Amino acid sequence: MAEFVMKDLVEKAGKTNEIEVKSAGTNAEVGIEIHRGTRRELEAHGIAFTKRTAVQLRRADYATYDYIIGLDKSNVEDIKYIMHGDPQNKVYLLLDFANEHRDVDDPWYTNDYATTYCDVLKGCKALLDKIKD
Repeated sequence: MAEFVMKDLVEKAGKTNEIEVKSAGTNAEVGIEIHRGTRRELEAHGIAFTKRTAVQLRRADYATYDYIIGLDKSNVEDIKYIMHGDPQNKVYLLLDFANEHRDVDDPWYTNDYATTYCDVLKGCKALLDKIKD
């Protein structure tokens, strides 16, 4: 969800040639398609998405990207483990950008995709504001 929300915001800001948005997982969900609940929520907000399957985050990604974002604290720990640390301070919790130091609500447990969307949108808007500054 966060990948497509961020891509939508970047496109609306006219920054698609300047900002690259990619998504990668830290666990065994590699190869799984977008969940139907996520698809429904994106469609409800008119956010375009493409068919894709999850890919694994790789240590080499650290050198490629300026920001590496986790949606929850466990995810951030996994990212830092995969990256062998965070010497350049590139790894962040998404809602930290919105000054809400908490996890994004996880629909895997709640089945509440609307709340997850609100969290993701809030964090992505704040992240984009930081990048544009």
